[in-house]
Amino acid sequence: MDSIWKEKAGTLSDKSARQEFGLTQQEIYDAMRAGKLQFRQHNMYGNAWFRLLRHEVEALVKEKSGQDHLHRKKLQKELTTLNKEARRIKSRLKAIEKRRAELMEELGE
Repeated sequence: MDSIWKEKAGTLSDKSARQEFGLTQQEIYDAMRAGKLQFRQHNMYGNAWFRLLRHEVEALVKEKSGQDHLHRKKLQKELTTLNKEARRIKSRLKAIEKRRAELMEELGE
C-alpha cells in the first residue's frame, strides 16, 4: 500500500485537489472523516497540509459530480499544462532568435 504514496503523480495536496477538481476544503475534510480519502498530514514552516491519493480524489469527484465533470476537469488541467509549456517554449525561441540575430550581425551576414 505504501508504494501508491511513492508513485509519481499518485498523490496531490489538499490545495491542489481544491484547485484542480473544484472541491472545497470542507468537502475534503468530510471525505477524510468518512474514510473516503486516505491522507497523510505534513507540515511546512509550521503550516499543516494534507497529502491525498489522486485516484481517491478522482473517485470522490466522480461520485459527487459525475464522470463527465471529472473528464472535463482533467481536460482543463491538461490544456492549462500545454498552454504553460507553449508559453515557455515561445519565450525560449524568442531568446534564441535574438541571440542568433546578434551573432549573424557580428559575423556580418
